[in-house]
Amino acid sequence: MPLYIGVMSGTSLDGLDIALIEQDTAIRLIATHYTPMPDALRTELLGLCASGPDEIARSAIAQQNWVTLAAQGIHTLLDQHNLKPQDIRAIGSHGQTIRHEPARGFTVQIGNPALLTELTGISVVSDFRSRDVAAGGQGAPLVPAFHEALFGESTGNRAVLNVGGFSNLSLIETGKPVSGFDCGPGNVLLDAWIHLQRGEHFDRDGQWAASGRVEPQLLNTLLSDSFFSTKGPKSTGREVFNLAWLQQHLAPMPTYRPQDIQATLLELTALTIVESLQTAQPQTETLLVCGGGAHNGALMSRLASLLAPTQVSSTATHGVDPDWVEAMAFAWLAHCCLEGIAANRPSVTGARGLRVLGAIYPA
Repeated sequence: MPLYIGVMSGTSLDGLDIALIEQDTAIRLIATHYTPMPDALRTELLGLCASGPDEIARSAIAQQNWVTLAAQGIHTLLDQHNLKPQDIRAIGSHGQTIRHEPARGFTVQIGNPALLTELTGISVVSDFRSRDVAAGGQGAPLVPAFHEALFGESTGNRAVLNVGGFSNLSLIETGKPVSGFDCGPGNVLLDAWIHLQRGEHFDRDGQWAASGRVEPQLLNTLLSDSFFSTKGPKSTGREVFNLAWLQQHLAPMPTYRPQDIQATLLELTALTIVESLQTAQPQTETLLVCGGGAHNGALMSRLASLLAPTQVSSTATHGVDPDWVEAMAFAWLAHCCLEGIAANRPSVTGARGLRVLGAIYPA
C-alpha cells in the first residue's frame, strides 16, 4: 500500500503536524507526530506576514529553519514506526503561508522543498496553491476535495468545518459538487488577544472567553467588515484579520474588560461560521468540526446552540482525529499530484477549471 506523509503548519503557528497515511481505495491514518514551533521561529514567521526590512534573506533563513524542524519530525516518526525513507512514496508539504493575496494574483508559502528532499531522502510535493491562483482561483481552501473523499460517502447534507487560525467550510450536498470557502477568523484573533493580554498562546477550552460577556456594539462593528458580506469563492488570511485590525476597531470604542473582548471575538467566530453555513447550505444535517477549534468547548457549545437542530460534533465521532485532518489532506494532495488527479474544485476556489496541484521534487 502506498504511504504518504503530510506536513502542515497553519496560521496558528503553534507547531508542525506530521501525518502518515496509507492511500489505496480508502484513506487510512497510520501514524502522527507533532513538533512544537520554537518561539523564535514563530516570531519570525509572524513578522514575515507583513512588510519589513530584509525580507528576502529573512524568509530564506526562516524556511531553512522550518524545513530543518520538519525533517527532524519526519525522521522521528519514521524511527518510531521502523520505517525507512524508501518506504514513503512522497511528502506533501504545505509549507508556511506568509502572504495570501489572490486578488493580486499571488500566494506565498515558504518551505524550501528542495532542502526537505535532501534532508529526508524522500520525494516532496509542495506549492499546492499557486496553480489554482494561476487559473484565476483563490488558492484556498484546498481541503474540501479531501473532506469529500474522507466524509462524503454518507447520504444527506453535511458540512465539514476546519477551525485553525481561520475557519473554512466544506459543503457536501447529495448530488452536487462539493463547495466551500473561508468564513473568516477562527482562532487568529482569539490567540492574538490572549497573548497580548495574558502571554498565553491560546485560550484553553475557551475558558477565558466564557468568563466574559459579549459586547454588542463591538461585535456589530467587527461584523461590518466587507469580507463578511462577500459571497464565495473567497479566502482570507492575516493580511486582513490581525491584531492591528482588532485594535483599529477598538480605538474609538469604550474601554472594555479584556475578557469581554475575548468573549466578543469568540462570538464573532461563531456567528460568521453559522451565518455562512445557513446561507450556503441551510438544510445541513451534520456539521463535523476539525482543527484546534474542535477542542474549544465554548465555541463548540455556541455552534451547537446557534445551529440546532443540526448535529455538531468533532470529526472524532466519525473516526478521524480532528488534530490531523489537515496534515492528512496534504499527504492526500501529494498522492493526487503524483497520480495526475485534479485536486482543486472550481466550485470552491473559482478557478477556471480542474487542475493538478503541486510541484514535485524527486528524491
